[in-house]
Amino acid sequence: MRTEESTAPLLGGLHVIKDNMLPVPPLFRLIQECSGTDWREMYKVFNCGHRMEVYCAAEDAAAVIAVSKSFNIHAQVVGRVEAIEGRGKSKVTVKSEYGEFSYDSP
Repeated sequence: MRTEESTAPLLGGLHVIKDNMLPVPPLFRLIQECSGTDWREMYKVFNCGHRMEVYCAAEDAAAVIAVSKSFNIHAQVVGRVEAIEGRGKSKVTVKSEYGEFSYDSP
């Protein structure tokens, strides 16, 4: 299941902005190079190895990251969630090293 599609129904009327993404692992660069797939599609289909996301209040982020690191798993804040005024649908924006891509919920 694609991340943008799986989170969209849960976040009605919200804009998820991912502007501090993890580096794209070499495997996904290789897939893109060999297939010629556009980076917008790469993030939509493969999520480019971005892994699991946890949504929490900004003030709780440091504690969540600390728990992750206690298991020797890298974690970082990758973005934020903002309300979309007057709109019932959600939106995800990915700002990556390969461009900025927006995805609207169905």
